[in-house]
Amino acid sequence: MRPVESAPVLAPEALIATATAIAAVQEPDGAIPWYPGGHTDPWDHLECAMALDLGGLVGAADAAWAWLRRNQRADGSWATSYVAGAIKEDFADSNQCAYVATAAWHRWLLTGDRAFAAGIWPVVRRALDLIVDMQAPSGQIWWARGSDGVDYPEALLTGCSSTLHSLRCGMALAALVDEVPPAWERATGALHHALVAHPEHFAPRDRWSMDWYYPVIGGALRRSAGRARLASRWDDFVVDGLGIRCVADEPWVTGAETCELAIALHLVGESTAAAKLVADMQHLRHGGGGYWTGWQFADRTFWPVEQSTWTAAAVILAADTLAGGVTEAMFLGADLPTGLHGPEGIDGQAVATAGRSQGEPRPPDQRPAPDGDPPATDSDPPAACGCRSVDAA
Repeated sequence: MRPVESAPVLAPEALIATATAIAAVQEPDGAIPWYPGGHTDPWDHLECAMALDLGGLVGAADAAWAWLRRNQRADGSWATSYVAGAIKEDFADSNQCAYVATAAWHRWLLTGDRAFAAGIWPVVRRALDLIVDMQAPSGQIWWARGSDGVDYPEALLTGCSSTLHSLRCGMALAALVDEVPPAWERATGALHHALVAHPEHFAPRDRWSMDWYYPVIGGALRRSAGRARLASRWDDFVVDGLGIRCVADEPWVTGAETCELAIALHLVGESTAAAKLVADMQHLRHGGGGYWTGWQFADRTFWPVEQSTWTAAAVILAADTLAGGVTEAMFLGADLPTGLHGPEGIDGQAVATAGRSQGEPRPPDQRPAPDGDPPATDSDPPAACGCRSVDAA
């Protein structure tokens, strides 16, 4: 294990302080909620576990992985959110469940720990078997499955882009243990094709910045196609000196989205622009090493009034990516078996120009952005949210 050794913006000591801020929020059972007393979801929990490993906080990362193992359900899923050890929302989000493969492969690249890889393999196998079972005939992955076992027939571009990467990481782990399921290979190819060639299969979410850049992070678009994708809506989302908007029509920049866009830029060779974005969002840093979730720049106020663990984690992952660490290797497909590296020179114009958007790798609480829509009531059915959910102050 090692701390992040270098970064274009933050010194190693600053990144370790940020990892320590994440660990301070971890609950006794190993869960990492969004903020003290908040809810835990599998995707953000795993993102934080990766950040803890990069910060050298091995014990906290181990506790996070132990929590994940204990809470996996018989069908391979996790509930969408937990509070204080109890399930808050019991349906399964496909992207959240798939992300265990990404985090497991990240840890393997960082540690080379074969005992961990062998131990986590059954967890990954059950999770990705579930994901493959949630695939539509036309290749997209349905975004959620209810506790009754019925899928919600809507596909989300961000979630599916992230799931594409998770499937590739899962197959890399499978190759490591010499057990690649053929169904996973077919599912990955079909999902990649849907993302590149069939934007009509995904719910339109044009407001959300994540929908714009996640096809690049997930590996559906790279090289010239990825650069074209990121150029296409730059002026809609990027606020010079502050970061990027969560949604195009609100004066609200958010730290995690800014860092994820930085990762996407680095993956297509735009590393100078990436480093500037990470520098620009440092106005969200708190003196204790944590990060405010966002800044409402019309009202000049932090909103929501929380320092989210997943924002801090995104900073660490972006710093490691830009520094050429294992996170860069994980996104670029280092050590993946032949054929799993992602597109080589595809044009991807169906996705790059369609203006389609989707949603998010975070749970659908339907909380409003500033001046946004009213929150959902307890009687509302689960619905695909457009951005990372936030609790209003």
